[in-house]
Amino acid sequence: MEKLYTAEVTATGGRKGHVTSSDGVLDMPLALPEGLGGEKGRTNPEQLFAAGYAACFQSALLVVAGKHHERLNPESTVTAHVDLNRVESGKYGLTVKLAVDLKGMDKEKAEQFVEEAHQICPYSIGVQGNIDVQLEVV
Repeated sequence: MEKLYTAEVTATGGRKGHVTSSDGVLDMPLALPEGLGGEKGRTNPEQLFAAGYAACFQSALLVVAGKHHERLNPESTVTAHVDLNRVESGKYGLTVKLAVDLKGMDKEKAEQFVEEAHQICPYSIGVQGNIDVQLEVV
């Protein structure tokens, strides 16, 4: 394995704390999700995970499209829905749904691209066997 990049982020205070990246680009307060009593206007770990997964999956789709000598419509989107679930008393887990809209592409081809992207996306590979991921072509 060849390391290409290391992201370094430090959290203080847990879900009601603060996160800061080593380069200072990410520097923000955290809160519980608003629906769980958190402050409005602050992000939470699930949103940050969803943002990373959606962006990474979109990049994987661009790689797949290139492999097939096609271009994705620039208006295409990946929306990650990350659910925080109570698994049992005192234990929590995540589930993910990726809603992919490949504008202008027929559904069969879009489903093929999404499945291929799921096989190469670092987030998809990283959560495999640990987090249930549902793929949806919209």
